[in-house]
Amino acid sequence: MSRKKESTFGQVIRERRRQLARRIKTSTPYIGHLEGGKRHPSERVVSRLAEVLGLERRELFLLANPGAAELLDPRTSNKPPSAWDEFRRDERLRRQHNITAEEMEVLSRVALMGEISSPRDFIYILNAVRHALGR
Repeated sequence: MSRKKESTFGQVIRERRRQLARRIKTSTPYIGHLEGGKRHPSERVVSRLAEVLGLERRELFLLANPGAAELLDPRTSNKPPSAWDEFRRDERLRRQHNITAEEMEVLSRVALMGEISSPRDFIYILNAVRHALGR
């Protein structure tokens, strides 16, 4: 009577990860990083994964790159508008502080540096720049 070797749960999962890695021509640790959200796959890897797993490529790509869905359709975003968006749309505030087009350009670059909490923070930043420039 031959006894079949029993596998553990972890061994079964690990073997499936290895099989998937071989089928899409990548490494097993990379698949683990994708699972854990530590890496974002390229379009090529997404295409291979979709084919091997029998999933729709577009949907898998959007799952792997949630920011892409927002870029394609900003209405799908659940995020409140950024402080920059609020500031940029507040014409009254900009008129009140006599903000020029050149200053708006500088502030738009500041907005790219990181998350600003409040539209009023842009006024603070602008005043600091104006003070440094002696305006």
